[in-house]
Amino acid sequence: MPHPDAGNNGAPTDGASDDATDAATDGNVAYGRKPFKRSKSHFADRITADGRDGWPVEAGRYRLVVSRACPWASRAVISRRLLGLEEAVSLALTDPIQDDRSWRFTLDPGGRDPVLGIRFLSEAYDARERDYPGGVSVPALVDVPSGQLVTNDFQQITLDFATQWTALHRPGAPDLYPEPLREEIDVVMAGVYRDVNNGVYRAGFATGQSEYDAAFRDLFRRLDLLSERLHDRRYLVGDTLTEADIRLFTTLVRFDAVYHGHFKCNRFKLAEDPVLWAYAKDLFQTPGFGDTVDFHHIKQHYYRVHTGINPTGIVPDGPDLSGWLTPHHREELGGRPFGDGTPPGPVPPAEEVPPSGRPEHLLTGADPRPHPGDGPDPGTPAMRS
Repeated sequence: MPHPDAGNNGAPTDGASDDATDAATDGNVAYGRKPFKRSKSHFADRITADGRDGWPVEAGRYRLVVSRACPWASRAVISRRLLGLEEAVSLALTDPIQDDRSWRFTLDPGGRDPVLGIRFLSEAYDARERDYPGGVSVPALVDVPSGQLVTNDFQQITLDFATQWTALHRPGAPDLYPEPLREEIDVVMAGVYRDVNNGVYRAGFATGQSEYDAAFRDLFRRLDLLSERLHDRRYLVGDTLTEADIRLFTTLVRFDAVYHGHFKCNRFKLAEDPVLWAYAKDLFQTPGFGDTVDFHHIKQHYYRVHTGINPTGIVPDGPDLSGWLTPHHREELGGRPFGDGTPPGPVPPAEEVPPSGRPEHLLTGADPRPHPGDGPDPGTPAMRS
């Protein structure tokens, strides 16, 4: 993920790349021991309606590789579902636990992705650029015929889903990046990215007190501003869901389960801010958001992969996540989630989140049942997320 969670041979494995050199040499152990820095996506080609970069929009040609643990990848999963691109862009899910070879397909029979035929996402990177030295991150769009990575530009992938893939959108799909509101959406997203999406990582991987203090201050200053903004409006920009809401949600939904404790972002829990908590629950209960969230994968990834800040790899049993299903009353503010459109249909059976990852199952924390993401601990330090 372009965020601190880029999955890779050293970059954050979630979905954004971090410093590639540190990642490649030290894996996730480096987090919390060296200054945190998120790098730009290395492969920034775009898949567009006119095919300007050599990659035209085409149903069935591309495969979206994600980890449900990664907030950056989760953006693409939500956008794909809201827009109804499930049949146009197939989905590959990686194990939430990576090893030093990158995101792995151990959830699939034989440990290989059934469409791409590869065991590690790094193979698609190498098919594009032999001996690629950087981080292997998700989300990643892979060209199925050639097996090559097309792009890992997490910031652009969802914008292109909204604006370049319109011919393949489902009937009733929302406009997630409406042209009249783009300037305002961009401004809001810039602040959310800098202080919230990336801010939690800056705090969590800080190597000094002043570095941590600055990230902590920026994060909660921005959350206070967002709480004030959302006090009397249902969504961040306009009266419908937009890309801005997707980007904020993927951090908020991980806040109490991971960032509050694991990343020391503990001025308050999300559940202790009435406005942000109600806003996040409203989104979670909206089709296309909560039905893509796997809390089990999220907790397994962060606590077991970030050995630099959690050397024991112990995954906490809490918190109680059943509150995500309680009433939010945000509908009283008005707003039309899908504008003039309609909600997406049911989740495709093959893409349903297992019961062990849903809040209705995680009422008391501990999960006694095996989960597809509970593989053996990797023998070497995992990639960071």
